[in-house]
Amino acid sequence: MRLIADSGLWVAGQETEPPPLAAVLEVSGAVLSWTIDAAPEAVQITLTDPARADWMWRLLGAEGHVALASALEEAADPHTVELAGVDIAAASIASLHRLAVGHWLRRWWPASRRDGIAGLDGALLDVEVAVLTSYGQSFFTDDTLDSDVAGLLRPHAPALILHVRDDDARTRNLVRAGAELADDLGVDGVGWPELFAALDDPSMVLDLPTERRDDYALAAGAGEGPQGAAPIARGVASVHWCGVPARIFDAAEDTVDWYVEATGSTAVAVVHAAVIGPDPATGVEVRVLSGTIGGSGALDADGRTTVPLLDPQQRPLTESAAWDHDWTNTSVIIGAQASQAPESRETRERVRRWARARLERPADDTYLAEIAAGESSY
Repeated sequence: MRLIADSGLWVAGQETEPPPLAAVLEVSGAVLSWTIDAAPEAVQITLTDPARADWMWRLLGAEGHVALASALEEAADPHTVELAGVDIAAASIASLHRLAVGHWLRRWWPASRRDGIAGLDGALLDVEVAVLTSYGQSFFTDDTLDSDVAGLLRPHAPALILHVRDDDARTRNLVRAGAELADDLGVDGVGWPELFAALDDPSMVLDLPTERRDDYALAAGAGEGPQGAAPIARGVASVHWCGVPARIFDAAEDTVDWYVEATGSTAVAVVHAAVIGPDPATGVEVRVLSGTIGGSGALDADGRTTVPLLDPQQRPLTESAAWDHDWTNTSVIIGAQASQAPESRETRERVRRWARARLERPADDTYLAEIAAGESSY
């Protein structure tokens, strides 16, 4: 094993792709990352605090862990450390890889009505991730972004109640495991007393609200447009996944429909981004840029907004100036604009191929939420 110093941290293993192709897991003293469509053994380990990574013996063996700690303390070369004969145990890294994939599914799953990629049941997914995290507590002796088991469980009691009498035994067993874990941790909040009671007596009448949303918003670009005269300009754009919150927008390409129209003597841009839920798009930033003309606004819950346009002097754009403008290279940006280049269409399509493969051919590490989504497609 070779460790290389990078920005003050020791890094070992395979170099991985950036998001959204990276599945990441923060454990005590380290961050583990994989490229989603690579093998579990192709892991990159970034040691943020080697002294806190007391689980390392599980990956390297006791002798390997001792060799690692000694080498880091005695490193003559501050940039590279070589550990001869020290390798990562495939079985241990596989369980961590599966947990990292679970968090990736929560953050990046490309649900799309247009592309036919079914959404995942967020409650079932979070419960399974929580249960797996509880099994791996030896890797989370410190609080990390990915170790909050109670936080994963807390919001989902109302949705889990709907599964208590599910025909699928796998689902019922997972709900029960999640409830038992919640009981052990003292999780409380809306729906938990009712869920515990329902598990004791599944025949009881259940009348609680649910966060599940089965309806999908219509994909943008289909029939969108002004209801009167022809627009001054119109086009479509894609949502860059790295710039928006998870589980809001349809993950297909060209799902942002925009057009420029006159309102009185000035011009505005009307924008509609296809939302797929379950969370609303309220407040997500929108920017329209076309040469020296631009404007900004925020989406409403359904992914719509009207953006006032400004000329180079930051005055409202007049209708006549809008007609004279070349709108060919207009950009419509949904969400935050990353400091680095946004992910490409090719990257997003690579993610979609990987997601479709998991739905069509479940593997040993597939989550129940994925299996249910795949079965719902038939």
